[in-house]
Amino acid sequence: MIPLPTAVLGRTGLDVTRLGYGAAHRKPMEDPQQERILNAVLDAGINYIDTAGCYGNSEELIGRYISSRSSKFYLATKCGCTHTDAPWTKKRVFGDLHRSLKRLKADYVDVMQPHNPPAEEAVREELVDALVEMRDQGKIRWIGISTTLPHLPTYLEWGVFDVFQIPYSALERDHEGWITKAASAGIGIVIRGGVAQGEPGVGKGEMTNHWEKYDEACLDDLRDEGESRTSFILRHTLTHPHSDTNIVGTTNPDHLRENVEAIQRGPMSPDVYAEVGRRMMEVGVVPVVVA
Repeated sequence: MIPLPTAVLGRTGLDVTRLGYGAAHRKPMEDPQQERILNAVLDAGINYIDTAGCYGNSEELIGRYISSRSSKFYLATKCGCTHTDAPWTKKRVFGDLHRSLKRLKADYVDVMQPHNPPAEEAVREELVDALVEMRDQGKIRWIGISTTLPHLPTYLEWGVFDVFQIPYSALERDHEGWITKAASAGIGIVIRGGVAQGEPGVGKGEMTNHWEKYDEACLDDLRDEGESRTSFILRHTLTHPHSDTNIVGTTNPDHLRENVEAIQRGPMSPDVYAEVGRRMMEVGVVPVVVA
């Protein structure tokens, strides 16, 4: 097996595979299939797994089937995504943490990420104080956050977060420059949405406005012979110089294998990467200006 390329996740120092796994098992599966896909992820050499208490029974499946292999991977989960009222109080986020640890059969998680809280609510509920206390208790190793604009700049200014999970792909470029700015501050970058949920008709892929822009930009002209659209988009995400790991979810072993092969092929050439950016800009898909 060819080892997967790795990158250092910012100031955490964690050496993570450039391909991570998003364990959002919302679709019912039979137990043997659940066990098979999670072990296939580790067998492929992927060492970063992202989950959350609101991802169906994802945490429970991880605890049941691969907690015995916990030395083989880094584990990131989330808090605050299971409540509709006051999700960021200390009591709520600590409750989320303890429930997650029980389901995961773990003493700690490597990265804890509040699930996209508005900055003003995080301040009001003293969310950061709770996260620091979790870290000081040894229940989490690093403080992360799953975030987007317009809140991302505020969290960057605070200087407390070690990891940002941010949506990005060739078809969704809003955060392109902010990824670079965060990385320059020592923050580890975890990309979600790096395959834009896959091409239409494959897996979760649907004909959204993103994929309409793909067609409008004639990006198929730039694909290597035999390369799928999903692999092309994933390799574009990989080519961003500050995308440390790219979490992609699938319950299909063939799709997992295709993702692994795409990462093993490596980044796009600089010329192709630049041409993708130019064509997407022509159809109105541009990064948000970094202040």
